[in-house]
Amino acid sequence: MKIFEIITEAEARVLERGEVVTLARGGHVTPLARDTLKERRIVVVSEELADETDGILVPEANIRAVAVAADHNGAPLARMLEGFLRGRGLAVQPIADGDPTTWEYPDAAEAVAVLVARGEVDAGIVVDGAGIGSAIAANKVKGVRAAMVTTETMARYARQHNGANVLTLGSSLISEDEARAIVVTWLTTAMREPRYIRRLAKIRRLERRQ
Repeated sequence: MKIFEIITEAEARVLERGEVVTLARGGHVTPLARDTLKERRIVVVSEELADETDGILVPEANIRAVAVAADHNGAPLARMLEGFLRGRGLAVQPIADGDPTTWEYPDAAEAVAVLVARGEVDAGIVVDGAGIGSAIAANKVKGVRAAMVTTETMARYARQHNGANVLTLGSSLISEDEARAIVVTWLTTAMREPRYIRRLAKIRRLERRQ
C-alpha cells in the first residue's frame, strides 16, 4: 500500500477508485480530501493498523473477478448470477464438478473459498439451498470471511462492517430479483472504517490461535 504523510484533495483525485492507502504515523488528511476519498471509495488505513494487518484484511473494494459455485440446489440461481455479473463487466470464474447432482455444498464452498484465499479472484459467491452450509464450510478456509445473506441490508453490513469476501445465498430463500439486488449491494459496498478493520485483526488472531 502507498504511504502518505498528508493526503490533499489533488492527491485524492488521482488515486485509483477503490484503492487502499496508508496514512503515516502523525499523518493528515485535509477536509476536502476526506470527501473525495469517500466518494471514490478509497480506504485509508493508519500505519499502525497496517503494521498489524499487513493490509491483507481489507477486502478488495474494486471487484473485477468473482468465482461462482453452487450445489445441485443452487445451480440454476448461480448460472443466472454468472450471466448477470458478466453483463456488469466482471470476469466470472464458474466452478462445477461433472455431474451437478453430486456437487454438494462443502465442495462448492471449498472451491470458491480457496480461490479467494489465494487472491486468484477478488470475491466469491456460493449458492446452495439455504446458504448456511456453504458459509460454514467456506469459513473453514483460512483467510476467508463468508456471510450468508438474505437482504440488501445484510449484504451492506457483511461488507462494510465485517469485510466478507465470500457471499453465500440460499436459492430457496430469495428470488432472482432479490439475489441480483443483494449481489449488487455486496459488490459495491467498501470497507473503510479503521475500527471495523481493527476488529478483523482480532478475528485473525482467533484464527491463528486455533
